[in-house]
Amino acid sequence: MNRLEEIFKQSKGRMDYFNAYSLYLNHLLMDLDFNAVSSVIDCFLDARKNKKMIFFAGNGGSAATASHFAQDLSEVGRKVNREGFRTISMTDNVPSISAIGNDYGYGEIFTMQMAYLFSEGDILTVMSASGNSPNIVNAVEFAKKLGGKTVGFVGFDGGKLRHLCDHLIHVQSQNREYGPVEDIHLVLDHMITSYLIFYFLNEEEKP
Repeated sequence: MNRLEEIFKQSKGRMDYFNAYSLYLNHLLMDLDFNAVSSVIDCFLDARKNKKMIFFAGNGGSAATASHFAQDLSEVGRKVNREGFRTISMTDNVPSISAIGNDYGYGEIFTMQMAYLFSEGDILTVMSASGNSPNIVNAVEFAKKLGGKTVGFVGFDGGKLRHLCDHLIHVQSQNREYGPVEDIHLVLDHMITSYLIFYFLNEEEKP
């Protein structure tokens, strides 16, 4: 039984469940390593400075978060009227995903998109609650082979990505708690991109 099942069984009704779910999200959020979040921001700023691409990938709900994150980060420059971040979400090209999946296997849907686009020094940012999705693991290994940097947003016990990514933000949840992990990943998207907007608007970082 994971924490959500416990919350449901202990709740007297819907309001109790909603309140307990919210409190659990707050617990997961406040338990994050915010130094790791800061490290990811520095990684993105370094990519912007060196005009490198930032690729995003994920499956299922994490695919939606990857697309959302890529869009939000790409908007930062426009919102502050400065040079922005170069982003691409590899979850958005359905013809490419379906063709690669059909012809070469689902495990290669990201690596084959990266093959002619990813360059040394580019960044691959992946979202995976389990940290074990084969196509995500393949993409991280491929990015490192090409001389890229890797950023992972994971949950549960971190899975294989815990030891593969250069930068890792780990939502330390119980196993199979996809909803809360994906909730926190989306919060991190907004936390990071909103900070970057204020960072540029105020020209210097607050201590």
